[in-house]
Amino acid sequence: MIVLVFLGGILAGFLNVLAGGGSMITLPILTALGLGIDVANGTNRIAIILQNLVAIERFKAKKVLKIKEAILVALPAIVGAILGSSIAVQIEKELLQKIVGVIFLVMAVSLVWKPRIWLEDRSVKRNWVLIYIAFFLIGIYGGFIQAGVGFLLMPAIALLLGYELVKTNAVKVFIVASYNIISLVIFILNGKVNFLYGFILALGNMTGAWLAATFSIKKGANWVRWIVFTAVIVVGIRYVF
Repeated sequence: MIVLVFLGGILAGFLNVLAGGGSMITLPILTALGLGIDVANGTNRIAIILQNLVAIERFKAKKVLKIKEAILVALPAIVGAILGSSIAVQIEKELLQKIVGVIFLVMAVSLVWKPRIWLEDRSVKRNWVLIYIAFFLIGIYGGFIQAGVGFLLMPAIALLLGYELVKTNAVKVFIVASYNIISLVIFILNGKVNFLYGFILALGNMTGAWLAATFSIKKGANWVRWIVFTAVIVVGIRYVF
């Protein structure tokens, strides 16, 4: 089971950095080890933070990540994640999944129909009020659920900031690492973290994140686009149907 956790972490870290959805692999593994879904959700945050720190270092070293702009959009996501992690809100899970699934499928269509949005930087007029609202809401989602948040961040970053996919991924991992540090503290204070499994999982996630960041930089946006397309189609269909 420990080996399974590590290998699952590698796959999850790779997917999380390139696209998203890695938590859909790790959460079932953690619950199979006997953790409740609430503890699994908290434990998973250790791996997510460490995986993204590895990816941030790789992107930063290759001058792909613009730290100042990443901080600006991470701040509203952090505030949203505090709200999402702290307050118990009754959400109709099936309805939420269908809505998110539709968003994923629309994103998949745009990856094929409007590839320019994802393959090259664009000059966009940035509406910072809209940007802050969007990332605040995504932060709430990430604070509550985390799984699939990358699929929400990527179109927001690409459309609202005008970045191609490799730079989009760099900003995405910075945002997710930032708000999950706060979320992890909240989960720890509420006794919802298993540190042993969390750090074993993190070793796998960090390995996968390093591989994904290296792959993303070397192969470029077009390769990443098709990986993201495959991931969002699979997850979108699963959520909608």
